[in-house]
Amino acid sequence: MYIIVEDDPSVADALESLLSGAGLPVRVFASAEEFIHSASPAPDDTMIVDLGLPGMSGGELVRHLEKAGATPKVIAISGKSSRTIARETEGLADVKILRKPPAADWLEAITA
Repeated sequence: MYIIVEDDPSVADALESLLSGAGLPVRVFASAEEFIHSASPAPDDTMIVDLGLPGMSGGELVRHLEKAGATPKVIAISGKSSRTIARETEGLADVKILRKPPAADWLEAITA
């Protein structure tokens, strides 16, 4: 399962279309809190999470999942500066970073 946690509807729609168009199963959540209250990731899931979520940030969500022992493969997406991304992902294990806006090569990067 591919789990998208993204508050920007246009980015979430683009990612959902990209993945579902490739025949991949997708679930979309608009916030970290919505995801926490309605889903539990499996170890073989891939979570695509926006670092700049309002409320609980994407980095905080990944840390929460790591503490719970339920960490899927994580791909963080962000339009922020490299320095800010590095600060927000510091200490997180194996997080792949993709820069916004979404691009056609994201499908290969996400499914690799």
